[in-house]
Amino acid sequence: MIKVLLVDDHELVRSGIEALLNAVEDITVIAACDCGEQALEVIDSDAPDVILMDINMPGMGGFEACRRILHTLPEIKIIGLSVHNNGPIPQQLLKLGVEGFVSKGSPVSEMVRAIRSVMSGKRYLCQDVASNMAFQSLPGAENPPFAKLSQREAEVVRLILQGKSIQEMSEALQLSDKTVNTYRYRLYSKLKIKNDVELTRLAVKFNYLDAV
Repeated sequence: MIKVLLVDDHELVRSGIEALLNAVEDITVIAACDCGEQALEVIDSDAPDVILMDINMPGMGGFEACRRILHTLPEIKIIGLSVHNNGPIPQQLLKLGVEGFVSKGSPVSEMVRAIRSVMSGKRYLCQDVASNMAFQSLPGAENPPFAKLSQREAEVVRLILQGKSIQEMSEALQLSDKTVNTYRYRLYSKLKIKNDVELTRLAVKFNYLDAV
């Protein structure tokens, strides 16, 4: 039996996915959490085989939750979930060590295939994400500027666009204020911008706000 931990901040989504997965013979949802912080508490007592992690959540967020889980329990398989299937987020998650990515618009059968695939040692991308990443890798393809960012820089961008203060970002990422500012100005340099206002304009231009 494959033990699955579901992490999503929307109760209706959690309930729906949990019911559908529990109807599958070889899968059981051991817990359903509404935030990354709660997920970290659950895995301390009962480590799942696979985690379905919503990436776009308030608070710690899916990126940071994945980072902390994989740092302490690298054997756990994580599949990212999002309503968005384009942009740099899937690729950044794979670099982080996440084993798969599935759009929330995918049928439950694809989610089941993803769970079984990562359990067998394979990575899994839903068809739309795989196609987008393939087109982005073609010669002459224009990659959005946010694709240049590291996972940590992307997480700082997400928190900035949510309107978080330096102190709030420091608490969410468990970093010092100085380190957060270092990432902040590093991403400014990569994106060739000078402040948060220009960051927001760039995010609007490239539809990056949809991923926040």
